[in-house]
Amino acid sequence: MDVLSLDYPRPQCRRPEWQSLNGPWDCAFDPQRLWNVPAEVRFDGEITVPYAPETARSGVNDQQFHPVTWYRRRVSVASPASRVFLHFGAVDYAAQVWVNDHPVMRHTGGHTPFSTELTSFCRDGTELTVVVRAEDDPLALDQPRGKQDWKLEPHSIWYPRTTGIWQTVWLEQTPSTFIRRVDWTACLEDFSLTLDLQVDGPVQPGDAVRVELFIRGEPLLEDTYRLQGESLRRTLHLPDGGLYDVRRELFWSPEHPELIDAKITLLRDHAPFDAVESYTAMRAVRFEHGAFILNGLPYRMRLVLDQGYWPEGGLSATAEELRRDVILTKRLGFNGVRKHQKIEDPRFLYWCDVLGLMVWEEMPSAYRFSQRMMDAVTTEWLEAVNRDRSHPCIVAWVPFNESWGLPDLPTNPQTRAFCRALYQLTKAADPTRLVVDNDGWEHLETDLMTVHDYTDKPGVLIERYGTAERFAFTLEHVRPCRRQLLLTPSSSERRQPLLLTEFGGIAYALNQEGWGYSRVLSQRGFIARYAGLLRALNKCDDLAGFCYTQLTDTYQEINGLLTADRQFKADPGVIAAETRGPRSAQEQEVNRHPNPLGYTEAWLEKQPKWVEEITVA
Repeated sequence: MDVLSLDYPRPQCRRPEWQSLNGPWDCAFDPQRLWNVPAEVRFDGEITVPYAPETARSGVNDQQFHPVTWYRRRVSVASPASRVFLHFGAVDYAAQVWVNDHPVMRHTGGHTPFSTELTSFCRDGTELTVVVRAEDDPLALDQPRGKQDWKLEPHSIWYPRTTGIWQTVWLEQTPSTFIRRVDWTACLEDFSLTLDLQVDGPVQPGDAVRVELFIRGEPLLEDTYRLQGESLRRTLHLPDGGLYDVRRELFWSPEHPELIDAKITLLRDHAPFDAVESYTAMRAVRFEHGAFILNGLPYRMRLVLDQGYWPEGGLSATAEELRRDVILTKRLGFNGVRKHQKIEDPRFLYWCDVLGLMVWEEMPSAYRFSQRMMDAVTTEWLEAVNRDRSHPCIVAWVPFNESWGLPDLPTNPQTRAFCRALYQLTKAADPTRLVVDNDGWEHLETDLMTVHDYTDKPGVLIERYGTAERFAFTLEHVRPCRRQLLLTPSSSERRQPLLLTEFGGIAYALNQEGWGYSRVLSQRGFIARYAGLLRALNKCDDLAGFCYTQLTDTYQEINGLLTADRQFKADPGVIAAETRGPRSAQEQEVNRHPNPLGYTEAWLEKQPKWVEEITVA
């Protein structure tokens, strides 16, 4: 499969038989919550899925409150196979689904996927009517909502709401017994991959799984295993001839995004009856002696805050737009993104895997603490980690940001316990990645010591973060955002990496009003301010990384390096040079091998014409 044309909604478990249901659906708004079943609904409008009614691309473009939105679509299932499944990428917030007027499922959580089987409805014909009721209380502050505003008009750092279906809806056909899920875990120490496979349906004696691995189209490994039950866990030891250099050639990094392609086939009587395509990578992260460690060596994270909004689509984007954002981020010199207050479309993570961009994944916050909030955040966050834990690009999980939804964290034992508990639960769900308990301030237990500081004075950054000793003093005695940074004594034994994970926010307006954390009036001033901040941080030798605010202008915030419609505000080469700064010897060692796939700056310059046509304003 051509890596540059993939639009499959679930990139790490692909099969050929699928049908997108994106496009026009009937819709109706139910502000008084009067209707309970499809027969009662008066469908009087049309909406383009997967765009929320608040967006222009939906065809509705109505940013009023929509507590309940109904959707309807008639679906033809072409030549149904043994089983048919209906998948939803994400519906905000609580969804009920009917098929041919029969209730089939409910799901709560606005950022994670869910599915239901339609096989029984296809036996009497292939014409189906799917109805979805999406309930999204705009005023429920104990509901995970991220940056969605609870006021009618966007204010401060919050943006228009996203109601209802906002990721791909699709049908998938499978045999009666099929591969439901594929998970991968890499182990660099013994140069192996662990495959966790889930099978759905009756398993017969003698059923087996054939696993084939490929590197750049060439066979790497093939083996067959007997199925015993509906799950399989196997460790695959990769061939290396005992040579360290051979191993390093297969390691994934932003400069060397080497992927291992996989084909997994179910066999019955030695004949294939289901197969999926997947991929993985050899990549490991940890921290040690104050450094972020990538593939065994220190590596400096140069991240940008990415909120994932588009002017016409809100939180929803086309596959090409997702791919373009990864390319533009790399052109600006960053090696990663902190995906802020959003569980992003899996296709974005796919392009980060393919093109080489690290990702911090962050839970969209609720803003009121309650039992409902704890239940909702825990359930949805674990669903997100479960969905994305096999993507090589993800290096850190962030369950909380700036104590949002955790009032009085320094003094409230209940919120402190919940913050600690979700840190530990995330570590239990995925012990292979780093976890930030509460990004920005008021840390209790964390793998990365992170601070948000929007000073516009480079000298202040050096004074606060120039050395580990200065950073330690800042943690104990300085409140850059008027918040205590550390709620428990720092552990000299752990020596977590120190990072500045929000800074900058330089407002440079081209054609709109808005705000930022500091303001400049010209392109020259914009470059000078950015260069001053980045040069200061690049002098902070004990800093393990940073995250600049932010990639794009977002509604009333005009502090992006790009405009909302993805135009550069300054020469990307100049910005990239300041972003990268001097390369350390350790980073050169991590990435000393040439990239066999060619995803370098030269490769980016040869991308389709739209990349070249993006202008510098």
